[in-house]
Amino acid sequence: MSDKNSNTGDMNTGYSNTGDMNTGNSNTGDWNTGDRNTGDWNTGNSNTGNSNTGDMNTGYSNTGNWNTGDRNTGFFCTETPSPMFFDKPAGLGWADAYDLIPFVDLPVGCEWVNTQDMTDDEKINNMSHQTTGGFLRVLEKSIQEAFPIAWEKMDEKTKHRFIDLPNFDPDKFFKCTGVDVRVKSRYITITEREIS
Repeated sequence: MSDKNSNTGDMNTGYSNTGDMNTGNSNTGDWNTGDRNTGDWNTGNSNTGNSNTGDMNTGYSNTGNWNTGDRNTGFFCTETPSPMFFDKPAGLGWADAYDLIPFVDLPVGCEWVNTQDMTDDEKINNMSHQTTGGFLRVLEKSIQEAFPIAWEKMDEKTKHRFIDLPNFDPDKFFKCTGVDVRVKSRYITITEREIS
């Protein structure tokens, strides 16, 4: 805490901040970038609420200015818009929308590889494998490369949860995930599958 800057908290850049990790002035809360924010994770100025990008928002997760609702993109919005699925309104609340989408464990980040499964180049570049019995391989894959790998490991019930999403569009699903369910052998329609 620096007395000359009148900050209460740690790692603040600016003046008169209450909280931690703020960049700017007169913020109350944590991780704010901008001035006069009340709340956390705001980027912009004079926001009341959390995770706003923009200015003068009262609410949460707004992009734009002067919004009193949540999750708005625009200006002076008082409602919380329904989430879109495949670029069309779904008529759902946000909690219900999140519940529809299955968790996917994508092969991104790092994975442990045992020595016997390492390539010759990996062994040369990671000599510590002789002591540790392996190394951490960095997985540099885009979503469109990683999702098909996860898709192949999914059970049919989980796959159908994606296919049954509101407004499902196989062309847009392919563009977002790299999984092409337009191919007949990989896309079981509702009329063909077993209803459990």
